Amino acid sequence: MTKNRTISLIIIGDEILSGKRQDKHLQQAISLLKPIGLSVDLVSMVSDNADLLVETLKQSFQQGNITFCFGGIGSTPDDRTRQSAAKALGLSVKRHAKAAKEIINQLGDKAYPLPITMSDYPDGADMIPNFYNNIPGFSINEHYFMPGFPIMAKDMMEWVLQTYYQDLSRPTSIERAIRIVDGKESEWVIFMREFEQQYPILRIFSLPTITENDGRNVELGVEGIEPVVHDGFADILAHAKKLKANFAEI
Repeated sequence: MTKNRTISLIIIGDEILSGKRQDKHLQQAISLLKPIGLSVDLVSMVSDNADLLVETLKQSFQQGNITFCFGGIGSTPDDRTRQSAAKALGLSVKRHAKAAKEIINQLGDKAYPLPITMSDYPDGADMIPNFYNNIPGFSINEHYFMPGFPIMAKDMMEWVLQTYYQDLSRPTSIERAIRIVDGKESEWVIFMREFEQQYPILRIFSLPTITENDGRNVELGVEGIEPVVHDGFADILAHAKKLKANFAEI
C-alpha cells in the first residue's frame, strides 16, 4: 500500500490577506484532490513580503511535504516568489531555457525586457506547463509554483498530479452524517473515542453550530471507504436512537 503523504498549500499575495480578493485556490485544490482519494492537510497564507516568503518557504522545504504554491511568479516588482524560493534553498536564479522559449513563442519581441524574467527559476528547477497562456510555472523539491490565477493553476495542478503522483491515488472516500437538533456534543465524546478504536480506518467528526435563536445543533458523521463507512454509520444511528436524539440524515 502506498504511504500517505502530507499535501500542503501556500497561497501568496498581499491582495488575499488585505481582502481585495477572496481565495479560491483551497476549494479548487480540494475539488482536484478528492476524486483521487487525496486531501489538503495544511494551508499557509503569506504576503508578498520577501523576508516572510523566504522564511515560509525555507520551513516548507524542510518539512518535505508535497506543496502547491500559488501566486507571485509574475514579472512585476511585487512578484518575489521565484527569487524567494531560490534564496530559501541557498540557490542562484538561472534562466530556464525551455521556459524562456515558451515565453518567446507566446509573446515574441514583447517577451523583453520583463516577461522573459518569468523564466528565471531557482537553479535546477523543472518547468510546469501553463495550458492557459503558455507562461510556465516551475517545480523544485516537490514544491510546485503556479500563478495566482485559479483559472491558470487548475490545469497546472492537475498536470502535476497526473505526472508525478498517480501512485498516490486511493479509492474515493464517502461521507455519511446526521444533524442533531438541540443536541450536545458532550454526549458523544465517549462514543467517538470508542468509535476511533473500533474503526481506525474511518474518520468520525462533529461540527456544532449555534442557530439564530441560540439553539444548539450538531452535525455528526463519518468519512471513509465503502463498505466500512456504512457499518460505522449504522453504529452512529444506533447511538443516536439510544440517546433519543432528534436527528435526521443529511
